[in-house]
Amino acid sequence: MPNLQSDAFVFFGATGDLAYKKIFPALQAMVKHGHLDVPVVGVAKAGWKLDDLKNRCRDSLSHHGGLDSAAFTKLCGLLRYVDGDYREPATFQALREQLGTAQRPAHYLAIPPVMFPVVVEQLGKSGCAQGARVIVEKPFGRDLASAQKLNAVLLSNFDEPNIYRIDHFLGKEAVQNLLYFRFANSFLEPIWNRRYVRSVQITMAETFGVQGRGAFYEEAGALRDVVQNHLLQVLAAISMEPPVGTDSEAARNEVVKVFKAITPLGPEDIVRGQFRGYRDEKGVAPQSDVETFVALKLAINSWRWKGVPFYIRAGKCMPVTCTEVCVELEPPPAIYGNSSVSNRWRFRLNPDMSIAVSTMIKAPGEADVGEQVELVLSHRAKADEMSAYERLLGDAMKGDPELFAREDSVEAAWNVVGNVLEHQVPVQVYEPGSWGLSTAVPSIIPPGGWYDPMIP
Repeated sequence: MPNLQSDAFVFFGATGDLAYKKIFPALQAMVKHGHLDVPVVGVAKAGWKLDDLKNRCRDSLSHHGGLDSAAFTKLCGLLRYVDGDYREPATFQALREQLGTAQRPAHYLAIPPVMFPVVVEQLGKSGCAQGARVIVEKPFGRDLASAQKLNAVLLSNFDEPNIYRIDHFLGKEAVQNLLYFRFANSFLEPIWNRRYVRSVQITMAETFGVQGRGAFYEEAGALRDVVQNHLLQVLAAISMEPPVGTDSEAARNEVVKVFKAITPLGPEDIVRGQFRGYRDEKGVAPQSDVETFVALKLAINSWRWKGVPFYIRAGKCMPVTCTEVCVELEPPPAIYGNSSVSNRWRFRLNPDMSIAVSTMIKAPGEADVGEQVELVLSHRAKADEMSAYERLLGDAMKGDPELFAREDSVEAAWNVVGNVLEHQVPVQVYEPGSWGLSTAVPSIIPPGGWYDPMIP
């Protein structure tokens, strides 16, 4: 039933941090925009009653996004609550009762990954999976083997068209705009290939550390937390071929082709770092080898990109908080001395959205000396702009899978990083406030050097 609207929304982990910061604001926005008018059932084990959930919802909205009185009142009228252990069949019998006559519920798992198989199997045994969709929050496993095991559990209870694997980066307006800009304009296509592109850089920098989530980060690290999912998806948006149709599978097919064309990483392709002071964080092992910074070099063995190096780096305690793509073009022949400086396209995805192209112009004066300037198109988010979670939850309930990861793309992405997960390069310490180990390994430095994002 790919095109039928879900007639109920269930979210497991209703008392958790993700629900507090992202899900309640998204649900209120969906109500406000007329996209949600079905029962909303929160499930958790907290000893709560329905009024406690409503109070949590109010507090969430007061701190994240703002309380809209009319939308909040309507949302409270839709809310239901089930309190119980995810391992107990009685919890799911109570859920079935709260669903009432709903035949096509959407079950969202905003819970620790270790509980995904438990809840999915209970949904299947209780009959709550029948006619339903399941929305799974990342991470999708810890490596290829665990991802395959998770997919097997999901597929034993839901058909693939009814499985929605959330990567919230795909729901961001800036990432959608990157794809639109590439394929809705004709001037980019002639130069978007190995003949004109010298290198591609993707940087995701954060000024903050693990923010009290040391125990979580010990299980993830930068490679698992943002590279294998978020940043590989950004790489796919930059490098994929135009979809052959407008259906939801066309774009997802092209993403899989990119991932399958990437040469799996080896130890020589990566550097791992850990900011000084990380081991003092609560929940972090005294001798932790978990990376808070990673830089790597990738190769895409396709006709378009053969020979073009792709660089990714991500880190915490960096000088700025920013996610940016820099596509450096081959320099022109040197005629005016310094005129052979490369042009570049720059796509900022966070904290604001902008697209820029750098060009060389003649500097004022008698000498033929150039200077580099940028032409910038920027976009400031509107107050009522759709959030990533509002977009993704709405799409899942409508049955539109385009912005969700498919089984084969998840497994192909794990295959890219599998070797370096199994044979890890030792971490090196870097100072907070620096650019980590961006220049520590010469082979992982772009031809023109790293472009460091700047925030005005």
